[in-house]
Amino acid sequence: MASRTKQTIASQLIENINTKNITIGVVGLGYVGLPLAVEFARKGIRTIGFDVDASKITSLQKGKNYIQDIKDEHVREVWKNKTFTATTDFSESGQCDIIYICVPTPFTDNKDPDISYIVESAKAVAASMRKGQLIILKSTTFPGTTRKYVKPITDATKLVCGKDYFLAFSPERIDPGNKTWHTGNTPIVVGGISPDCTRLAVAVNELIIEKVIPVSTPEVAEMEKLLENIFRSVNIALVNELAQLCDRIGVNIWEVVESAATKPFGFMPFFPGPGIGGHCILIDPYYLSWMAREFDFVTNFIELAAEVNESMPFYVRSMIEREIAKQPVTMQKAKVLMLGMAFKKDVDDLRHSPALKVAELLDDDGITNISYFDPFIPSVELHHGKSKKRMLKSIKSIDAASLKKYDVVCITTDHSSFDYASIVKNSKVVVDTRNACKKVKGAKKNVVLLGDGK
Repeated sequence: MASRTKQTIASQLIENINTKNITIGVVGLGYVGLPLAVEFARKGIRTIGFDVDASKITSLQKGKNYIQDIKDEHVREVWKNKTFTATTDFSESGQCDIIYICVPTPFTDNKDPDISYIVESAKAVAASMRKGQLIILKSTTFPGTTRKYVKPITDATKLVCGKDYFLAFSPERIDPGNKTWHTGNTPIVVGGISPDCTRLAVAVNELIIEKVIPVSTPEVAEMEKLLENIFRSVNIALVNELAQLCDRIGVNIWEVVESAATKPFGFMPFFPGPGIGGHCILIDPYYLSWMAREFDFVTNFIELAAEVNESMPFYVRSMIEREIAKQPVTMQKAKVLMLGMAFKKDVDDLRHSPALKVAELLDDDGITNISYFDPFIPSVELHHGKSKKRMLKSIKSIDAASLKKYDVVCITTDHSSFDYASIVKNSKVVVDTRNACKKVKGAKKNVVLLGDGK
């Protein structure tokens, strides 16, 4: 009898998915959730977005898009067509057949995982749960989160997972600013608590995503996501450390990497920089190392890589201060211009930006005449300890007259819109942490390149 019930609920849901006779719910309307919601809504599928931030709901109601990777007209289109609505009322999740949880997973001051947003979202969804719902967690987290933290909350409804409702994990693969790979064409991985959970999660994702890869368990999918990002963390740390070594021994790391990349197999180029930012690559090593301690295992290699990457803003601060020391000006009176505050080029994402960290370190050292220019980031807040804060606003332009005012100009984010030839020509000293001045023709004696060996 139990088997028939399971088949009836699962079969009914799969039929509804295949005919698009479903309502999608998306909890968390940020960099992951809003593009996902819009993608479903543009397929004509009724979609409800949920967020605790009322300002996001207000923006969407006015047809205003706040996510750079989505076209403004797409947001207006789905809102006008009423295939997409948004609310702060989580009780409406009971109307949804499939619910995606796409909330942040930061870490604490002690670098322990903070999955409180996942837990609170699961509780909000569970409060209105009914039979026949599929819940898919997308937030990056450590292996075991779906089974050990989300499932007990949803099981407390007295519904049976795999029979009455279904639960899976499918990690996000958003790359902010990427014009080639987006929600619709980036392959994703799905792992469910039971075979039916996986089958249903694959089916609904295939409505909007070209390639969906099923795996055996949520733990495999959770670990796979960490591997993706830790792979990058470790390799970036390798070239960041080598960049510092090359500065000492007189070898250009950029030329080293580019020449190594001519090998057609067994090598993938990574380049140094002022540090890593964004949500995942910086945080994920600490999620894994925290979980590993439960099993009396220390992830020495992974933690060391994270430490190297987090040390890079300190190294860039030293580069800037060294260039100030060469000039007839004190640290307190020196004027520093930072070009770029976003964590990567051509995005409006400030999360864990190494540029912001560099600015805070300089300010801590008494270099208070700091300015910055970033067409994507109008203002930033510098933090000092627990209480002291300072606001900075982006200057309006970087014309020749503006550049000449500063003792040091530091390129921390290599936005495509920057005129690097003008920057080199009109600056006293340029500290280039991204090799952004590479294509500038002519002499570049005033450019100090991270890892150039000079």
